[in-house]
Amino acid sequence: MRIGFKLVLVAVMTMLILIPLAMVNGLIGERQRYRDAAVADIGRMYASPQTVFGPVLTVPYTESVDLQETGGDGVVRTVRKRQASAWTFFPTRLDASGTVATATRRRGLYRVPVYEWAGTVKADFDVQIPGDVAGADRVIGTPVLGYGVTDVRGLHGAPKLQIDGREVALLEGAGTQDDAGMHAALPVPAPGAHFALISQLQLKLAGTQSIAFVPLGKQNHIALGSKWPHPSFQGLSPWQSEISDTGFAAQWQVASIATDAQRQYLARLPQNTTTGSGPSAARDVTLPTLGVVLDDPIDAYTLADRATKYGVLFVAITFVGFFMFEVIRQLPIHPIQYGLVGLALVIFFLLLVSLSEHVPFPVAYAAASGGCIGLIGFYLSAVLRSALRGAAFGATLGLLYAALYGLLISEDNALVLGSLLLFAILAAVMIATRRLDWYRLGSQVASTRTA
Repeated sequence: MRIGFKLVLVAVMTMLILIPLAMVNGLIGERQRYRDAAVADIGRMYASPQTVFGPVLTVPYTESVDLQETGGDGVVRTVRKRQASAWTFFPTRLDASGTVATATRRRGLYRVPVYEWAGTVKADFDVQIPGDVAGADRVIGTPVLGYGVTDVRGLHGAPKLQIDGREVALLEGAGTQDDAGMHAALPVPAPGAHFALISQLQLKLAGTQSIAFVPLGKQNHIALGSKWPHPSFQGLSPWQSEISDTGFAAQWQVASIATDAQRQYLARLPQNTTTGSGPSAARDVTLPTLGVVLDDPIDAYTLADRATKYGVLFVAITFVGFFMFEVIRQLPIHPIQYGLVGLALVIFFLLLVSLSEHVPFPVAYAAASGGCIGLIGFYLSAVLRSALRGAAFGATLGLLYAALYGLLISEDNALVLGSLLLFAILAAVMIATRRLDWYRLGSQVASTRTA
């Protein structure tokens, strides 16, 4: 009966320790939000993550059309009006390449990776302008070759555009009033004319954390290189990539039929109007992109959050160890002593978060775990009435912390490693207690307490 009561008490103490664990987990989320705010602040001051799209060739025109309109008297009449529209053409081949030079900006405790992409965007167009339509009285306007970027503040210096080998002046905006980017005006083609050109844009584009491209060409080839050793490729996977401690190089070979980017781009253009028919419509996040994120190799907050998920396991294992000492060695351990050791385990996670904001995560983990293990071992040497027992318990905790670190850095194998750890602990407890007579042991403990 005494053992059953003690088991219930240990379970209650374990549940109570979940309260400070939840508070620590909430603190981690709060610090993550502070970090995200610092990233956004640097993005506002420097330049936001960039997405490059285009070029897109837009040929505006107006024509006379017959429209059905209902008058004030309710009668439907056919009215002939001038209507504005545009043809949108995509490159037959799109090549974008360049190097991504990286740096780090600080905002308080937080470091944010920034970059400058020195790139070249080449595009070939080979299109046929539609011919005249009888009675439409069609008038073709000035074609626009538009390039879009997410944040034009990231444009360093003056981009240079060449069309068919001749330098062409670039204008603000991607070709329409509200579009971010740049565009060039082209000669007006005749109806039914064959329109072919080769364009090359050279630019330096700065941003934070990530750079991406929308593959709008019929054939797309994207090549990126950088000295950043920890890339995370986003969107479509690269066709070829090399990653080492000195940086990365990646290439994408993508056809338009594999991305559906052109159809999605056209679906977002306003109907029967030239307004918004530039590349700005491609800023929608649903459009397929490919690119790279300058990833943090060790996100301290993510790892700390994952560590707290194992906090209840640590507390339960520690309390089970206490319980084993109490029933086997007949050492009375007060619930307050259970609680103090449980709080020491919780303090480890708080130390881990706070230290990792100032030193690398492995160093923070070693310092936090070493401090907690030393404190608990020193305390238990008195509670268990033996320095050797306290040292043994501390060594066991050291093995648990080492196993937890292995789980944290081995994200892909965390489940199998965690399962093996639980199996090993359960097996150790079962082997250690396989010859115990729990009924007689409970009677002996009760008799001892009475005496």
